[in-house]
Amino acid sequence: MAVCARLCGVGPARGCRRRQQRRGPAETAAADSEADTDPEEERIEAGPARCSLLELPPELLVEIFASLPGTDLPSLAQVCSRFRRILHTDTIWRRRCREEYGVCENLRKLEITGVSCRDVYAKRINPRVKSGRFMKILPDYEHMEYRDVYTCLLHRYRHILGLWQPDIGPYGGLLNVVVDGLFIIGWMYLPPHDPHVGDPMRFKPLFRIHLMERKSATVECMYGHKGPHNGHIQIVKKDEFSTKCNQTDHHRMSGGRQEEFRTWLREEWGRTLEDIFHEHMQELILMKFIYTSQYDNCLTYRRIYLPPSHPDDLIKPGLFKGTYGSHGLEIVMLSFHGSRARGTKITGDPNIPAGQQTVEIDLHRRIQLPDVENLRNFNELSRIVLEVREQVRQEQQEAGEDPAPPREPSAKGPDGPPAEGSREPGSGAEAAGQSASSGQGQPFVLPVGVSSRNEDYPRTCRLCFYGTGLIAGHGFTSPERTPGVFVLFDEDRFGFLWLELKSFSLYSRVQATFQNADAPSPQAFDEMLRNIQSLTS
Repeated sequence: MAVCARLCGVGPARGCRRRQQRRGPAETAAADSEADTDPEEERIEAGPARCSLLELPPELLVEIFASLPGTDLPSLAQVCSRFRRILHTDTIWRRRCREEYGVCENLRKLEITGVSCRDVYAKRINPRVKSGRFMKILPDYEHMEYRDVYTCLLHRYRHILGLWQPDIGPYGGLLNVVVDGLFIIGWMYLPPHDPHVGDPMRFKPLFRIHLMERKSATVECMYGHKGPHNGHIQIVKKDEFSTKCNQTDHHRMSGGRQEEFRTWLREEWGRTLEDIFHEHMQELILMKFIYTSQYDNCLTYRRIYLPPSHPDDLIKPGLFKGTYGSHGLEIVMLSFHGSRARGTKITGDPNIPAGQQTVEIDLHRRIQLPDVENLRNFNELSRIVLEVREQVRQEQQEAGEDPAPPREPSAKGPDGPPAEGSREPGSGAEAAGQSASSGQGQPFVLPVGVSSRNEDYPRTCRLCFYGTGLIAGHGFTSPERTPGVFVLFDEDRFGFLWLELKSFSLYSRVQATFQNADAPSPQAFDEMLRNIQSLTS
């Protein structure tokens, strides 16, 4: 009985007393007279005495509780009044905020906290804007507790952290919701100004959430040029939420729509309309401004994941900036699916909307480029690519598939989901990866007559593969597949030569680290791709 009491840690076990009460007098006497010969019990008898968790000193309990996930602490507080009192220790919640959400600010130092959003905006987004224009009455951090920050801000809005695609018709977008200081901020990531595909991404805040008073989170809209103002966030369902601005007058400018358009054009394109001489490009820009400005009141976001990576991938998958002619720069997600690679649009245009597959590459169909002199001849490259396409068509016929019939060239914009070609036996993708990692390259130049928004493309490439891209008329009408050449330059750059359009797109990796953006499983990532594609099909 003494052994059982030490194991329980709180004296004689209740269960043991009950068993003893059920015994008769003779059984009890016999049991007491029996020698304790259990080796395990003898070892425990000789070992050190065990104590209950309740007997530990408070400072040790604080250290133990601080190492537990924050989601387990409310249940722990229901155990007893002593645990509940200890869980009011702010150092426990400060550690949870730091380890789970990366909060490093000190609530007691006002000069560090509360300035993250406006200073980041003034210094990293628009240096011409005075940070004082974004001054607001700051929360009373001196009397705030980390427990409130954790429970009322971080834990409450944890479901919106990560990457999202806003529903802005065909244009889409990329939103990254992060914990920034003592704020949760939704940053809209924008490609660099056309055609500088190698420049870093631009970003601007769309909304922020923080505690203006104890146990009360405040949502503020950051759209417009008059500073933060009242907004609202609603989690619609799993992997979807919406934002709403309650003061849209803050989005308007004193000069009316003309001033708003000129300001938007400088931010979006880094130039004035007079600097853009191409009439069709002017029409596309004006159309985008009119369309996107309708969404400054309410937006819906759908979660997107970064593509999973595998050791045999040709290069590391991820997000890339790409040139798309008069449409400017757009964001594309490169992912690998066995012997195929796919580029899915995260941002889009009226021809090929966001969510559609802009290119698909058959990693089993290598294309050996001719020497530089012959490569300058577009007809020679066209002959090589069309031979591969004819081989694909024949194999599809033999497999009983319905290949796409040949067609005449048409004046359409690039992009889209190509047909599933038959896969050649062997380790084509693995051999391609080994060849890419060997560093062997070959000279590369664009054929005469092929246009490119960015002439600063690499003059040496590693590998080339047969691929198909999607082209369509305005409004995603009559989408069709067209053959092309996927050109791998290095780990962070690739290109796609649209054979029918005589156009070349250059892609450069988005050099940014995204938190809470990994897919829970490959199946979840594939389902996400299907969902965002179905929205614009």
